[in-house]
Amino acid sequence: MSVTPVILIIDDEDDIRMLIAGILEDEGYDVLHAATSDMAMQIIDEYTPDLVIQDIWLQGSDKDGIEILRAAKKTNPNLPFLMISGHGTIETAVSAIKAGAYDFIEKPFKSDRLLLMINRALENAALKKQNTELRQKTSQSVFNHVKQLPDYVRNILDKSAGSNSRIFITGEVGTGKSTAAHYVHEKSLRAMKPFMTLSCTTLDPGKLEKELFGAHPGEKEYRTPGLLQLVEGGTLLLDEVSALPMETQGKLLNILQDKAYYKTGSNQKIPVDVRVISTSSEDVEAKINSGEFRKDLYYRLNVVPVELAPLSKRKNDILELISLLSPLDFSEQALIKLKAYSWPGNIKQLHNVLEWISLMHENKVLPVDVSQLPQEIWRSSTERQNSSSAENDNFALSDDILSMSLREAREIFERHYLLSQINRFDGNISKTAEFIGMERSALHRKLKSLEVFSSDKQNVA
Repeated sequence: MSVTPVILIIDDEDDIRMLIAGILEDEGYDVLHAATSDMAMQIIDEYTPDLVIQDIWLQGSDKDGIEILRAAKKTNPNLPFLMISGHGTIETAVSAIKAGAYDFIEKPFKSDRLLLMINRALENAALKKQNTELRQKTSQSVFNHVKQLPDYVRNILDKSAGSNSRIFITGEVGTGKSTAAHYVHEKSLRAMKPFMTLSCTTLDPGKLEKELFGAHPGEKEYRTPGLLQLVEGGTLLLDEVSALPMETQGKLLNILQDKAYYKTGSNQKIPVDVRVISTSSEDVEAKINSGEFRKDLYYRLNVVPVELAPLSKRKNDILELISLLSPLDFSEQALIKLKAYSWPGNIKQLHNVLEWISLMHENKVLPVDVSQLPQEIWRSSTERQNSSSAENDNFALSDDILSMSLREAREIFERHYLLSQINRFDGNISKTAEFIGMERSALHRKLKSLEVFSSDKQNVA
């Protein structure tokens, strides 16, 4: 259900207030009135209107319209103001806009123009509110996701976030490079400014420069501003920067050196204040050696190097990540399989697998067992082990075993060994104990400690 916008009219002339109120009420708006600055500030504090129409000159008031605007913006920064005046000048309009007004309109004005400006101001305020809420959600999500990165990486990001140093983040696909870049932005002094990403691999190379730099107004094909203009004061993420064409690499190098750029088709230099963070999943030094990437650009971008290790080299972190990302309980065997898996898609793949398990696991009370894992996980170690056995007759340890501590591996071995021997002797504990060289009572204690119990067929003789 939509809520009717409330508009506050502040003007010392009763006739003007009544005229504007009549126009607004005919359009369905709720209207509040104030003739003095004291009354206006009281209404703003108590009712928080959706928009204020403010006369700049108020007779008999402590504050004029600009002062009311500035005072209100301190507590309600997103409250839109439309300033009106019968003695308007360019200087007055500029002062109002600089103080935070959405727009300025001179008396007398046409009702259609006033309503158009009100509509635009309300839409702009709604968009700002949505952007603020989205940024808060994004910020919270980023801070949650950054917990998945290794401690040493978070330490580097924390130390470099407050500076304007350029950061170069490398790592396999899915290791969290974009998350790390977002985290730096959210912790920096630029956090309230834009964060934008240029995907250097998916853009048409012919349009990449116009996307980055924008185009001169004379260009008919491309009149929109470039990313450098849109992200002014904020952070630009060059995702997979090693895919940039050589010509664009040269222009990017010039921007970093001069802190200015040229729009496509223009010879006018435009200053730029943007922090650049770059990522790459490729071996950049190999591309430098092959002549595909400029060494001088690499050194400009690589002020703070950050390397994100793949999950295959973070085996000790996997169980902690699972606990962080999933509320489900997992059986010991399932955790062994998850820890032993190679995770070629890294953290992104781990996210997807845990989401799949959550959807497929119907009984949330019981722990997730091996059989409930995706096939590529519970089959992978078996296939690797069979492949290794087929190649040679030497004893080979599976990744499952290699991922365990000695105590864990010994318990797994003893459990499987004793269960196999009991089955071999058809559940006869006495024959099993005799064959493996243990006292019968000692075997019983061992089976109990390992939670292995003989079948109903066991013969106690």
